[in-house]
Amino acid sequence: MALDLTEEQRIAGRRNFEEATGELTRRGFMKSMVAAGAVVPLTAAVYFGYDSWRGNKAVRTALVGCGDEGGVLVGDHNPEFNEIVAVCDIRPYNMKRIFAGDTGPRKGLNKVYGKSTAEKIAKYDDYKKLIDDSKNLGIEAVIIATPLVLHAPMAIDFMNAGIHVFSEKLMARTIPLCKDMIKTAKEKKTLIGVGHQRHYSMLYAHALEVVQSGVLGDLKHIKAQWPRNNSWPYDVTTEKEKVAKGYKLPELHDSWFKAIYQVDADALKDPEVLKRHGFTSMEELIRWRCYNRTGGGLMAELGSHQLDAASIFLGDVRPLSVQGVGGKFFFGPGKNDRESDDCVFVNYEFPGKNHPKGPNGGGKDESDIVVVSYTSFNTNSFEQYGECLMGSRGTMLVEMERDVFLYKEKEPGPSKVKTKPKETAVKVTAEKAGEASMAASSTWGGGGAAVSKESSAPAWDTPVRGYRSELEHFAYCVRRWDKSIGWEKKDGKFVQEVPLCHGEVAMADAILALTANFAMKTKQRIEFESNWFDADKSDSPEGKYDKTA
Repeated sequence: MALDLTEEQRIAGRRNFEEATGELTRRGFMKSMVAAGAVVPLTAAVYFGYDSWRGNKAVRTALVGCGDEGGVLVGDHNPEFNEIVAVCDIRPYNMKRIFAGDTGPRKGLNKVYGKSTAEKIAKYDDYKKLIDDSKNLGIEAVIIATPLVLHAPMAIDFMNAGIHVFSEKLMARTIPLCKDMIKTAKEKKTLIGVGHQRHYSMLYAHALEVVQSGVLGDLKHIKAQWPRNNSWPYDVTTEKEKVAKGYKLPELHDSWFKAIYQVDADALKDPEVLKRHGFTSMEELIRWRCYNRTGGGLMAELGSHQLDAASIFLGDVRPLSVQGVGGKFFFGPGKNDRESDDCVFVNYEFPGKNHPKGPNGGGKDESDIVVVSYTSFNTNSFEQYGECLMGSRGTMLVEMERDVFLYKEKEPGPSKVKTKPKETAVKVTAEKAGEASMAASSTWGGGGAAVSKESSAPAWDTPVRGYRSELEHFAYCVRRWDKSIGWEKKDGKFVQEVPLCHGEVAMADAILALTANFAMKTKQRIEFESNWFDADKSDSPEGKYDKTA
């Protein structure tokens, strides 16, 4: 994200973060410090509290939606926690791909389970038939990784059948549908978890501990972004499948405006079949992110992740307002024309720690505001996606969900440290109880080797992104779930273990993303209302700002 960081500065920033988290662990901030001072290997299972899985039988799980995200979840899930026993997709191409796998994280069921075992996995092209057979298959839970418009109706149908649901984000296309999902989960006493994976990322967990320690000082601005470049000409020869005739080809290399394959066009040529599955055309099925009805645009697909992270960093607080500019500034006739915006630039006001609506009851300072800016556009990828937290005493940069860099602000007056702030090694020192600060030194760790490429620490990598641990913890919750208790609360907290990103948390993320769309569309500053976040109230941003609802 930072434009002017040299390789040496990146190494220094990464090692500063690792030094800080190590010191915070020693001082007791980190959850890896267990009872009696015994330190155990810091894994997601230990950190998030589900390391007692041993001896439990894997949760028999179905996957509905075998496309891009379904492939990622299959590739990164742990069969000891979730055993995939059935898959469902109306597209033959997706069904083939979920078994065979693809490049990158989409390993495929054949590789994860072995081909002979994978062949025994049941296959469906209609999720309602899967529900009908669910008892015979012994299905306990379902992973929903379909286009956004289908999340709510599918989740509600599965929960009505007594099946626990893990849905990909965004939770639902509208906030009233999110509330319907929560209501159904409570009535049927089934679990609902949503795939905002930063809640289960060890990298973000460590970054949060740094924020909570106070080493960044007074945090007033978080800059988040997800730039991409989809302006390059499309090359049909790169397609591995036969492209269908009669459908408009992409003009540009665009991951949302996909080519339509002949195998899918042949299987779904009957409009009534598409209609039965919730789509008006093949284009809407394959390119669902490009349509307003079926997708929520850049804010739903990308922005929701990073606004979720900002909210976590600020103490799980709700935003005060949002305003912004967005539109179809690049795509159009001759360039993958669509309904959804291709550029969004939004600013949120969040309450700071001393604001009346801040974390832990807040304070009395209504001027304590943290501005969170979010940008996503489709014409330049010079910078990476991530979040930059700017405090009065330091800056923390979280990049691509795999790297964190920490830098100390330059203090006024003469300094014994001759290096520039971005090259300065720092260590965490104790101040007042519960607070910490960064002290600079000219060598690493106050006496170690000078920071250099040769001494760089390895970058964080998957599985820190949280896909594996979110499904592991979901299975852990399923195994511990007591239906007689359900979603009962005591003193504002759930009586039994629930997913970290359960329905109420995921609905808040959806409110952040979808309200920004209304702010851009109406060109006004929108203040968030408390009743929107109450699942028992019918109020929603759609009810106030969507005139088509």
